[in-house]
Amino acid sequence: MPVYEIAMLIDARGLPSPMATTRTRDCLRSIDAGEVVEVFATDPDSVLDVPAWATSTGHQLLDYNSTGSTYTFVIRK
Repeated sequence: MPVYEIAMLIDARGLPSPMATTRTRDCLRSIDAGEVVEVFATDPDSVLDVPAWATSTGHQLLDYNSTGSTYTFVIRK
């Protein structure tokens, strides 16, 4: 995974769909445009939900990684 300066970590592990997207949306409201967040989720639906939400709302999915049952997304506001 490339290195990014992360402004905020969002832990949505153990939460059902669509909570990873909901938490990310809420947290992005508190950071400036261009800043980057890292999202951790365990819900398999987040693999489709988070990238689709990011794209549809004008945010940029910089990276996605899966390690075991944890999915990690890096998103630029």
